Amino acid sequence: MPVKIRLARHGRKRKAFYHIVVADSRAPRDGRFIEKIGSYNPNTNPATIVLDNEKALSWLKNGAQPSDTARAILSYKGVLLKQHLEKGVQKGALTAEQAQEKYQAWVKQKESKIEAKKDSLKVSSTVADKKRLEVETEVNKKRAAELNKKNAPAVENNSKHHETQLSAADKIDAAINAGNE
Repeated sequence: MPVKIRLARHGRKRKAFYHIVVADSRAPRDGRFIEKIGSYNPNTNPATIVLDNEKALSWLKNGAQPSDTARAILSYKGVLLKQHLEKGVQKGALTAEQAQEKYQAWVKQKESKIEAKKDSLKVSSTVADKKRLEVETEVNKKRAAELNKKNAPAVENNSKHHETQLSAADKIDAAINAGNE
């Protein structure tokens, strides 16, 4: 029975996520599987990968062949590196302690890269939000200025009309006062 490590699609249209499964290669993509060893969600940034490294490593040792995408995920999580280091220990090229140190150094470096990416995404999103807010305030100021220009002549016309009424009233008052004197 040829065994494959591959992805099984779940989710809805355009929002797919995947289960990383060990399955018979003759089984349908989303059908029967032997064991679920993780999940992969490409909808987040960076993509969320949850993987049981020990189970994946044991299946690789037993001869399971990963698909191309599953191979990339296993490489990203360090399972293939661990398998490579263990083969080096078996051949006598490394000691178990050296292999463990190399693996831990790689894991630490990988985690720092992921954290740096998350930080840069957070910073870039705040910068983008600030730029969007500045552009929006500029547009609002322009709209307010246009509205003031549009409404200003109407106010001036009302004030001129009001002034003419006042001046006529002033003239009448002046005539009455002149007649009284």
